[in-house]
Amino acid sequence: MNAIANTVMNRSDFEQALRDKGRFYHIHHPYHKAMYSGQCTQEQIRGWVANRYYYQIMIPRKDAAIMANCPDAGVRQLWLQRILDHDGHDGDCGGIEAWLCLAESVGLSREEVIDQRHVLPGVRFAVDAYLNFARRATWQEAACSSLTELFAPEIHQSRLDSWPLHYPWIEEGGYSYFRKRLSEARRDVEHGLTITLEHFTTQAQQARALDILQFKLDILWSILDALTMAYSHETPPFHTVTDQQVWHRGL
Repeated sequence: MNAIANTVMNRSDFEQALRDKGRFYHIHHPYHKAMYSGQCTQEQIRGWVANRYYYQIMIPRKDAAIMANCPDAGVRQLWLQRILDHDGHDGDCGGIEAWLCLAESVGLSREEVIDQRHVLPGVRFAVDAYLNFARRATWQEAACSSLTELFAPEIHQSRLDSWPLHYPWIEEGGYSYFRKRLSEARRDVEHGLTITLEHFTTQAQQARALDILQFKLDILWSILDALTMAYSHETPPFHTVTDQQVWHRGL
């Protein structure tokens, strides 16, 4: 990466450098590898679903922050679709509702997911950092941070391919979110990638873009690190002093 960092890349090389970041995508995290290889317990699957819900509900707020900072009406018109995809519109229940269906399919109640009782502090801090970045960054930088979508179709497909085989106890209706995102993620990444390739054209800007994408990869990896501590190592926050979920649920 040192050679890349010292030169201006053409459009093709810059795109490839962005795509090369896929080797750090959370599909390679041990927790995720365990999920798609059938090694997770029911508690570990439920823990992931309950915690990932916090990320899901922040996506439209992140996208609204990008729109609020963007003066280009054409960009806002296209970006608006992301909010509709998650919040729902015109008979489409939306991604958040689909995620709640997944939660019910793995044995969680809507109430316990919506009230965020299972959301670990490390997960909350990581997701909040992402939202705060989108609020304070330029709209082009925040759009660049969405480019983990470059790698998202593979992760959704891995769940569709492996979960029904390894986890027959999960109800079939719960998989609608992953199917929905296969096409949505491919569409979204085209727009985000175009913005990034057109805006980040100097050596300093391209290095900044790669660092922003790494920041987002850090967020996703950190979420799974927190889940590993709580559900794999069985060392959740405050485990040395209590077996209760005493952590805060948001301020």
